[in-house]
Amino acid sequence: MQGHPLVRGVCGVDVIEVLPGVAWVEFPEADLRVLCGAPADAVKHLMKRGLIRSVERAGVMAETGPNAVLLSDLSSQGGELCNLGEFPVLQMLYRQGMILPGHPNNTGRRPMIIGRRDQLRAQMEYIHRGNYGLTSVEELVAAGVSPDTAAEWMRVKLRFAFGAIRRPEDLLDLRELEEGATELAPGVTVRRIDVNVFEFRHGDQTATVDLNLPLGATYEAPYRLGYRHLRREYFSVVHSGEGDGWDVNRPTMGSILMFQGRIFLIDAGPNLGTVLEALGIGVHEIDGIFHTHCHDDHFSGLTTLVRADHRVRYFATPAVRATVARKLGALMGISEGEFADFFEVHDLEWNVWNDVDGLEVLPLFSPHPVETSVFQFRTLWEGGTVTYAHYADIVSLRVLIQMVNDDPAVPGITAALAETVRQTYQEPASLKKVDIGGGLIHGEAQDFVGDPSDRLILAHTARALNWAEKEIGSGAPFGTVDVLIAAQQDTTLARARDYLRSRFPHVPECDLNILLNHRLHTINPDSLLVREGQASEVVHLVLTGTVEALSAGAEKGATLGAGAMIGQLEALTGMPAGETVRAVSFITALCVPAVLYRAFVARNGLREEIEHAAEIRMLLNRTWVFGENLSAVVENRIVSAAVEVRVARGGEVPTEGKDTLYIVRDGLVQMGLNGDVVEGVGPAEVFTGSRVMVGAAPPCRAIAVEDTVLLAVPGELVRGIPVVRWKLLEIASRRMNRLFAPREGGPAFPWLAEYGIGVPAMDKQHRQLFEMASTVLAYQQAGEPALALDALDAMIEVAREHFVDEEKLLFSTGFPGAGEHEAVHAYLMGDVDRVRDQFKARGHVAPEPFRRFFRDWIVQHIFREDSRYAVFLTDQRNYIS
Repeated sequence: MQGHPLVRGVCGVDVIEVLPGVAWVEFPEADLRVLCGAPADAVKHLMKRGLIRSVERAGVMAETGPNAVLLSDLSSQGGELCNLGEFPVLQMLYRQGMILPGHPNNTGRRPMIIGRRDQLRAQMEYIHRGNYGLTSVEELVAAGVSPDTAAEWMRVKLRFAFGAIRRPEDLLDLRELEEGATELAPGVTVRRIDVNVFEFRHGDQTATVDLNLPLGATYEAPYRLGYRHLRREYFSVVHSGEGDGWDVNRPTMGSILMFQGRIFLIDAGPNLGTVLEALGIGVHEIDGIFHTHCHDDHFSGLTTLVRADHRVRYFATPAVRATVARKLGALMGISEGEFADFFEVHDLEWNVWNDVDGLEVLPLFSPHPVETSVFQFRTLWEGGTVTYAHYADIVSLRVLIQMVNDDPAVPGITAALAETVRQTYQEPASLKKVDIGGGLIHGEAQDFVGDPSDRLILAHTARALNWAEKEIGSGAPFGTVDVLIAAQQDTTLARARDYLRSRFPHVPECDLNILLNHRLHTINPDSLLVREGQASEVVHLVLTGTVEALSAGAEKGATLGAGAMIGQLEALTGMPAGETVRAVSFITALCVPAVLYRAFVARNGLREEIEHAAEIRMLLNRTWVFGENLSAVVENRIVSAAVEVRVARGGEVPTEGKDTLYIVRDGLVQMGLNGDVVEGVGPAEVFTGSRVMVGAAPPCRAIAVEDTVLLAVPGELVRGIPVVRWKLLEIASRRMNRLFAPREGGPAFPWLAEYGIGVPAMDKQHRQLFEMASTVLAYQQAGEPALALDALDAMIEVAREHFVDEEKLLFSTGFPGAGEHEAVHAYLMGDVDRVRDQFKARGHVAPEPFRRFFRDWIVQHIFREDSRYAVFLTDQRNYIS
């Protein structure tokens, strides 16, 4: 954990490191058990550690487990979501029995959720969408569902919801972290002592928990998967998981379709990166995902796809897509519309065969608490079509019959729709995979007795199949493959040609064939392709799978995938390798002898070009932002478009009017505003990231402290790489948290370069508000509450004047959203006046509520609303002064 323990405690408080970034803190005397941090599959980790187990209480079997969850201050770390509380809450409510009528554990106590106000708000919206999806006829209609169908679907939802849509706040005990300590139970408190660092106290006993992951680290999976080497078939189904959200040994139900050399996922469950790594599939090899619904065990792996170098195609019905976008937006603090920045959205039409590059898909309605579609896939082949049916999260026919009620005023399902669903479930297929999880919202194996499909697979359960189920259908261990149509040609060699053509666009085809006329080798996981300090006798062109480049002393290396060329610089120069490259998964590689590669390069005059490109690639691999999942194609675009910029000591980096992300190759840059240094940027670090994301020029001057070499990457190119967008978003989130939990010394709200929106007049006023907010807290902490309240009044008046100036600017320039922006200002001023009245009633400014208020205000106003008009004004330079 980079020099700090996850937990520190004393005798009397039970503290367990569950995994890096997740802890268990228990106070037996207070009957308080806190899960600290809730990444994907946190419940499975607790089960593996024995912290959740089955026990008998008052003659009833139930599970033990946490009764509180402490949320991370950060929405994501290492590109993975930190606060996936859906399954921990479900475990407390239902598997522990805290909400079940008559259950001995239903004592009136509610599951406790602890965190910052903004994280609690986000968690409630995320859980709400996870419980119900779209929650009204109006929302369903807005998602393209006809009014009559929307009304019928709402009846189904209400039946699953026992007649009413309830807010999660009604079921949970929310504890907001205030200034100082927050009481959790009699005598037990928690307080934040730094970003993501918390101190629990019970009497004189304390435990300190640090939920921060080292930069670049990710959360561990609860299971280990064996490696597989997959052949890319013409049409095949790879079984990537047959468990459910409670199965500690297997990934949840999912499949991977291979069709004509392309790779598609069906759903994205937890630890998707681990699953793909075990199967030898790089993230950037994924062409698209077909999504059934938004429950976490089918949803939380979306962040793995976000970390691709291209927008993965997202195939779902509009209603499913709307629910998923809102749920992900709640977790990440992005709008529903921003979902399309990370995925290439393709809406599927219900009950119609939709063509996807020759593979047809039919989405069909399945009753569930959230919008859910089951899928049938087909393709033309000898004798007609070959079909695959993927039926995740279906309902049993027993429950379906109980739901039938034709009264439109009563929750339920019409007999006609129930019969349509029954017929859907029983349609034959060449291969059919079905959910047999049981209970109120999953299917049952007995419904498929005598199913006419050629092969039936039973999935979505945490247990082994029983004898009766084994007679009905088959299991499918991880990584097994059903080949529906075998490939008669090897698409791997075709990809090798594409990768080489991308690297050497001007080389004649006959010369590329010199390289292509070599064997394809399968290389085992953990094998070394190149060892640091040794010469390379072979150049490896990676065609499938993933490799990792490691330098001495580095904790984590760059992740490279298909299209990467390993050892080419060493082959050309004869110099020893500067890094070790190891296979992370099974990989397929085209192996070219170094002597032949040198001759190829010399023949085509490529040496200078290759050495230049290799230097840039090595720099990209050293950065956290660009060091993961960049394909050769995207790297080549960056190499072609990037420009080297040299700045002498004391010189200014040319940022004005530049839509550019800068990477420091050598040297040091200081970001300054009005003569103050606000941030330093060293080798392999980036700056102007937020400016690139909103399209506005940076307000700060970037000064070279020493002779500095930079790499300038066009902003348009950066914005088109989802993994880079995602990481820049995480960096911005970390910087925003400095506002909420500032360290001792300096202003309470330090102004950083990345906070500017690129409109100098407005940035000047924003910075003034930061300074005035710091003054408010400085007076309060100095024991001058009256002066603090006066300073708050002054800050509010400056804010009011700022809003007026901003509105004048927007209306005068014809900004299309000026009226909407004015309405936002009116709402914010009402909020400001309310907070002021609360503090005046107290007679002082409470530091923690004020920090929280100011942070939320800045996030919503400057970083959301103002960034939108910055792009518009950037195109009208005469208005920016």
